[in-house]
Amino acid sequence: MKFIIIGLGNFGSSLAIHLTSLGHEVIGVDGNELKIENFKDQITQTVCLDCVNEPALRTLPLSECDYAVVAIGEDFGASVMATALLKKIGARRIISRAINPVHQTVVETLGVDMVILPELDSAVRLADRLVYRGTDNSYLVTSNFKIIEYEVPARYVGFNLGDIRLEMNYNLQPVTIIKKKESKTIFGQAHSERISTGLITGNEILQKGDILMLFGSTEAIEAFTENLES
Repeated sequence: MKFIIIGLGNFGSSLAIHLTSLGHEVIGVDGNELKIENFKDQITQTVCLDCVNEPALRTLPLSECDYAVVAIGEDFGASVMATALLKKIGARRIISRAINPVHQTVVETLGVDMVILPELDSAVRLADRLVYRGTDNSYLVTSNFKIIEYEVPARYVGFNLGDIRLEMNYNLQPVTIIKKKESKTIFGQAHSERISTGLITGNEILQKGDILMLFGSTEAIEAFTENLES
């Protein structure tokens, strides 16, 4: 896939680098030459231009890209203007980052395809990690249902997953098991890769370090984590 990511701050650069590492074609755009220089070897292509200048934005191959992502967060005006210009120019699909509910409302009004609130999402995930001990990640599905990643407790290591009967005992649905594999990046740096074992069959033998991905209500997750702590 092809992406244009406008704004190479912490969020935008991380997204661009990750997408590039996955083999996608990414054009990173920012008005700061230093950022362009810093990330030129980690992103498919970097371009220095004024993202709120319509003629400059028109030089980008927007019609050829699957997504244009406005990752600007610190400058509300620039974010809204860049989003509006992309809409005017006719970008195929637009994703816009928002830093608060007001920002979200404004960019949604412009008719973008998706709005993301990474700061809010990060705060929610941190809160869940603090409240539900042992949780690596959490994903809000609806207001009262979540998917959590929970490292297999020592008491279950060596057990057959089906024998634990998570559905009956905790009202939680196992989704998959994630295993960590050590590898190296293209730059030779150590990297821990997450690999899913696929759809659950119930015959999996749980091993130390495995991460269970579980779906259930907030109440069920809370009861499950509290039971394991006791």
